[in-house]
Amino acid sequence: MASPSFRTPKGTRDILPGEAERQRDLVNRFGERARLNGFGHVVTPIFEDLGVFKRLGESTDVVTKEMYDFEDKDGRRMALRPELTASVVRAFVQHRPQLPWKVWYEGPQFRYEKPQAGRYRQFSQIGAEVLGTNDGAVDAELIALAWHFFADLGLAKVRLLLNSLGDQSCRPQYLAALTDYFQSRLDELSEQSQHTLQVNALRVLDSKRPQDQDVIDQAPVMVDFLSPDTGEHFASVRRVLDRLGIPYEISPRLVRGLDYYTRTTFEFAADALTSAQNAIGGGGRYNGLAGDLGGPDTPGIGFALGVDRILLACDAEHVFAGSASATDVFIVDVTGGDEASVIVGQLAAAGISASRAYDQRSMKAQFRAADKSGARCAVIIGDDELAAGTVTVRPMQGENRDQTAVGRDTLIEQLSKTLSDIRKTLT
Repeated sequence: MASPSFRTPKGTRDILPGEAERQRDLVNRFGERARLNGFGHVVTPIFEDLGVFKRLGESTDVVTKEMYDFEDKDGRRMALRPELTASVVRAFVQHRPQLPWKVWYEGPQFRYEKPQAGRYRQFSQIGAEVLGTNDGAVDAELIALAWHFFADLGLAKVRLLLNSLGDQSCRPQYLAALTDYFQSRLDELSEQSQHTLQVNALRVLDSKRPQDQDVIDQAPVMVDFLSPDTGEHFASVRRVLDRLGIPYEISPRLVRGLDYYTRTTFEFAADALTSAQNAIGGGGRYNGLAGDLGGPDTPGIGFALGVDRILLACDAEHVFAGSASATDVFIVDVTGGDEASVIVGQLAAAGISASRAYDQRSMKAQFRAADKSGARCAVIIGDDELAAGTVTVRPMQGENRDQTAVGRDTLIEQLSKTLSDIRKTLT
């Protein structure tokens, strides 16, 4: 067999039927959880003015190394979105909706980074944002939204890591202390972290390089520098989480990967993943981002969850396997095929998914196709059934595999009952 002339670009993949339905089911579950918490759905463009994403921070790899940016036909600098928070805040600044603005999103992002398990150059995220309030209760409620979504999927081995990065009332003092500390141990840091230190000392805390870990482990922590206001805000977040019964771990060196975060910062770690890269999502406050994008100073908080990483965690815990088949019924028609087309249309109109074979294949070949489809039930029509105005219904899953002759006028009713009985035996 000849090799194809073209393949997916490095770091991308085709998501085929079965896995694509599983991803869509995950997104739908998140959307329903978000709706129940008062969030509306927002959709933003896949590409934006490059300046929107430069607000993520000039010291971040996303801006300096990973963005897919280009010049359009009018000479404007554009970029494929590497994340969605900046796009959502740009939409907020542009449209000025009523506050608080609570929205959820889903869709592809693009980063030019090294592909690895669960990490691609085109990847899907789901997430939620709230703009217009600085109340610590909102931080906790947003975290709870993600926490309960993981529970909806059946995930049990997820940990919530929590920190506060303070704000301009206290962060400069911390940055000065952190910079002085790293400078005092400069020779012990990796070459990459020495370079990062010249741009943003906080970014050094995000290093996963083994050479840096001992230095980082002994570094000053932000929670020791919080002002009375930021300290009380962090306490209020923890207080509401305690009331909601959501466990968390204080992670004083958690900084996340983008420069816009202030105050509450959090990450979800999936312990079922053996990789050191076990984060399946996270987020935090970004109280200055709306102002940076030309709008009024508006507090905001949000999170993003990685769809591919979540599904890897589900696989590791053997939960959320997805539907075995998208087909309820397979039509086996040996009368020429026209009847199969009519029945497929009738079943679809009644909300029953159906498939069939083509090219007037033999009954044996059609049943092989039915087996491969994973259909729960077969509807058979031959010359005798066609003459009698009947079909034969044969269950292909469940305990009862007895086939039954059914009149065409009662087919929908009988199939609905048969499929219901099969589902009961499979749950």
